[in-house]
Amino acid sequence: MDASKFVFRTLEASSLKKDFMEQLLDIIANTDKTAAQILRGFTESQKQNWPLAAANFKGLEKVEEKSFQFDGFEVRAQFNPERMRSSAASVDKKSIAARQCFLCSENRPPEQDAIAFGDQFLILVNPFPIFRYHFTISCNSHVDQRFIPNFRYLPELAKAMEGFTVFYNGPECGASAPDHLHFQAGENGFMPIGEEFEGLKEHSGRLLFSGKDTQVWAFDDYLRKMISVETSSMDEMLKVIGIYYSHFQAMQPEKMEPMMNVLCSYAEGKWTTHLFPRKAHRPSQFFAAGDEQILISPGSVDFGGVFILPRQEDFEKITSDDIIDILAQVSLSQDTFEELTAQMSAGLKTF
Repeated sequence: MDASKFVFRTLEASSLKKDFMEQLLDIIANTDKTAAQILRGFTESQKQNWPLAAANFKGLEKVEEKSFQFDGFEVRAQFNPERMRSSAASVDKKSIAARQCFLCSENRPPEQDAIAFGDQFLILVNPFPIFRYHFTISCNSHVDQRFIPNFRYLPELAKAMEGFTVFYNGPECGASAPDHLHFQAGENGFMPIGEEFEGLKEHSGRLLFSGKDTQVWAFDDYLRKMISVETSSMDEMLKVIGIYYSHFQAMQPEKMEPMMNVLCSYAEGKWTTHLFPRKAHRPSQFFAAGDEQILISPGSVDFGGVFILPRQEDFEKITSDDIIDILAQVSLSQDTFEELTAQMSAGLKTF
């Protein structure tokens, strides 16, 4: 069966049942298409039927980029005015309470179709894209953005959506809907981290653990602090992340959850997961006045190596020194990172 002939239907608010729409895994099983082909076709159908999505994806053709080179890696800056809504989103409790949740079925545009993923999630085309193929994976229930009760879905989604990187923004780490559980996904190859990782392991990685199926690395000199897990075992990946989370949570007990961003992809039988522990939501530049302001609210994509800037003036004036300073402000200090990775190493010895 040709996947292009599937009709992707919007889920009505009163009909939260998987029977009302096609399941991604069923489409893959019943066609000769890969997940990437199906999801690209889904995006194209949305662009044909949803003027807002069509206009904003068309706008990606005019997005401007420039690259900053560091020691063995790069950070790209992207001017993307359609991301103003996300970058400048007010995510305090009062603002959240005053607006309708744009991820709940009853509030989504009628043109926005979906592909189901199990009973819990809907794969939606993001109408304010960063990637050429950009998806929001939204929970069917209006529950808070929390990682640890839901992190098992991350490797499941990454495997099902092979060819894409699935990512999680914490409620104080770039999520513009901290009141509604969701992941996002974009095509592999967009963020520099994908190509840089092998070189980083060789030149600047600290190996925290190495087993038959799993390796865990720490990176101190990547401008941001990063812990990476490579594994062919989903169970072992979940255990490693659990060890990381428990130690990091103890270091930020005042937080609703420890501040972090996560990237996860699956290829050739193994998962690669990057964890970015943080200490701050937004840098001082976000709150500055006049020429000192740079409107940036770093999330997973920024930590993956692409700074998203919704204002032209910020794109034109940002420098490599700004990038270094912004990442230093929101990332863990070296001392704290060393403490976290030492605790992880101890926990991994009994893995």
